[in-house]
Amino acid sequence: MLRSILRRATLSKFQPGLIIPQRIHPQSKLYSSKNAKASLSKAKKADAKSKSKTKDPSSAVASIAGEDFESAGADDFEAARARHLVDDEKDPSLDVGPNGRPLFTSTPSLSQMTRKDACSYMKFSEKGLKEVLPEGLPTGMVTEFKESMRTALLVRQSFLDLRDNFRRIVDPPKWSSHTKAPKARKQVVLDGPVSCGKSIALAMLVHWARDEGWLVLYAPRGREWTHGGFFYKNPETGLWDTPVQAENVLKDFLKYNESRLQQLPCQIFDPIPLGEGAGVGWMKGVESMALPEGTMLYDLVQMGIKYSHAAVGVVVRLRRELSLVKNVPVLIVIDQYNNWFTFTEYEEPVTVRSCRPIHARELAMVGIGSFVSFILLSFMLMWKILSSFFLSFILTFKIMLILCDKLDI
Repeated sequence: MLRSILRRATLSKFQPGLIIPQRIHPQSKLYSSKNAKASLSKAKKADAKSKSKTKDPSSAVASIAGEDFESAGADDFEAARARHLVDDEKDPSLDVGPNGRPLFTSTPSLSQMTRKDACSYMKFSEKGLKEVLPEGLPTGMVTEFKESMRTALLVRQSFLDLRDNFRRIVDPPKWSSHTKAPKARKQVVLDGPVSCGKSIALAMLVHWARDEGWLVLYAPRGREWTHGGFFYKNPETGLWDTPVQAENVLKDFLKYNESRLQQLPCQIFDPIPLGEGAGVGWMKGVESMALPEGTMLYDLVQMGIKYSHAAVGVVVRLRRELSLVKNVPVLIVIDQYNNWFTFTEYEEPVTVRSCRPIHARELAMVGIGSFVSFILLSFMLMWKILSSFFLSFILTFKIMLILCDKLDI
């Protein structure tokens, strides 16, 4: 009895699934205007649609329910993990790091940290970080916050060395005569593999400097200086102007330093050279914009933001002005600095069918063009020193000759 039931069920199961080949006229392919691959792919898509239509609705419901279950499970897991982390913070016995030291440091600020705080985590508030770093948080920092579900950063020894290096420049410590003082470097380049913590170290350095009252120009996305926006070749300098990037740099610089810039006067009052505006062309009949005496750095930055033609010239002038500030320490931090030593995404047409890639050093904001004034100023200063030295040497030599003549030597 059981065998007969199973046999009937087997026969009834396979009967609806019998495949009956369709007759195809041998000359039907002559009327097709598409190639064989297109027709084959179309046939496959049609078969897939027919299979999806004849699919058991219960299996479709099951798959949808499975996806909902997986997404709900992921959400529940994240929520449970967040609850566990909150509970762990309430238990001081779990705050144990390497060698039995606390995992989280109790030092309230980056300025007060010592070598004992290395390899420990420091807790930050996301709101406080956005206030100190309004230019934007580095991608690595955002990723770390998201994966760890905590706004805490690891205090590395490399950051402490970097902070102490710049601290020694402003406030040199007193060393004994028997101790060799470490040499402070005014220019530091951080190098290392991808995602090793360079961007986070720079962001923490900016945080420390601004807490100390420094004037900081922070560019967390240096790659944007060489990618995107408009680019025009300036016939006066032979370099390429990028007014969109210049305006963004000035806006970011103003976000945190507005009150400080209103107190710092400009030291250079040469007219600001104008270039081609972003999508608006040249300014008719005007080649430069006057900068009256008594202008503050805030007014200079506002000029570059308001007038697109002057944006690049203002950025170049701002870099010179920052080197002349004496009332407050100045720090310039550029992340993704390696993009300034390779080709940009800009291209210059050479022929009708070919283009030449533009290198980053050919951009006015990045290349050597912005440092020409520094080189000329240093050269003129050196020439004055050398000329005065030679003049004094000649006068001394003449005096010696006169003395020798009088003494008959």
